[in-house]
Order: sequence, then C-alpha cells, then structure tokens
Amino acid sequence: RRNGIIKKAREISILCDAQVSVVIFSGSGKMSEYCSPSTTLPKILERYQQNSGEKLWDAKHESLSAEIDRIKKENDNMQIELRHLKGEDLNSLYPKELIPIEEALQIGLTSVRDKQMEIWKMHTKNEKLLEEENKQLTYMLHHQQLAMDGGVRALELGYHQKDGDFAPQMTMAFRVQPIRPNLQANK
Repeated sequence: RRNGIIKKAREISILCDAQVSVVIFSGSGKMSEYCSPSTTLPKILERYQQNSGEKLWDAKHESLSAEIDRIKKENDNMQIELRHLKGEDLNSLYPKELIPIEEALQIGLTSVRDKQMEIWKMHTKNEKLLEEENKQLTYMLHHQQLAMDGGVRALELGYHQKDGDFAPQMTMAFRVQPIRPNLQANK
C-alpha cells in the first residue's frame, strides 16, 4: 500500500503538473517519502504554513532561524568590510566611511612593522651570540693548538740532566700519517 501511495503521488505530480510531497511513517517507525522533482520538502512546508496560517515551527525554531539570518547578515557585512580593507569597492563609500578604514589599515601597518622590528632585533641578538660563541671557540682552539705545538717542541728539543750537564738527546718527532694502501704491492 505504501508503494501504491508513492506511485499515485508521482502520477499526480506528472499528470497535473503539481508539486506533491508525501511522508509516510510505518508502524515500526520506518520512513518513506516522495517529493516532486521541481521542489523540496522545506519549500512545500513553507508554502503550507503561509497558505494555511498554521505555525509548523515553535518559538525555538523561529529564534534559531532568526539567529541564522543575523549571522548570515553579519557574515555579509564582514565580507564587505574585508573587501574594503583589501582596497576593493571603495568608490561607493563616502569620505566619512573611509576614515575608519584608513585608521584600521594604519593600526595594521604599525603592528606589522612592530613585528618586523621584533624579529630583526631577535635576529641581531642571535647573530651577536653566535659571533661571541665563534670567538670563544676560536680562542679555545688557538690555545689548544699552542699547547700541542709547545708539547711537540719540548719533544724535539728534549734535554735531560746528567750529572749537572745538559746533554742533548736525540730528537724524536712523531708524526701520524693516515694509513695508505700499498698500491704497488699487488702488481
């Protein structure tokens, strides 16, 4: 029977060029519906409410609808304001309307410049810290090199005391060479 009713709704929609909507709930709670292709269920319900004078929506739904409309309007206004801040559609504005836009842009420009200055100062500070660290590392490396050079010279000029005399010892210098394979041995 449910399918028969939906079939008749389709036929009425086509034969009579009418806008038809049918919603059926079975005893088990299963919903079936049909709506003419030229319309939607909310549009039909809205037309029903207008023509019958009956309120289908309670106050809560109406307040939500009003809130949605308010938010849409606010969004539209923000879109217009954003276009104005981008420099678009300014010809339609009066000089008094341009002053707040100019002030907002000045504040934005000041904020951007302050942020740039902050980043530049931080960069300069980091650069100075890196230079100081580089100087310290160079100083430490230089002293280590001097200590190593002094130790090698002491070995090269090594003297030891014998019976009050200073006798030169045979100088020995050790130099470490990387291991090189003997490429000639395999021939």
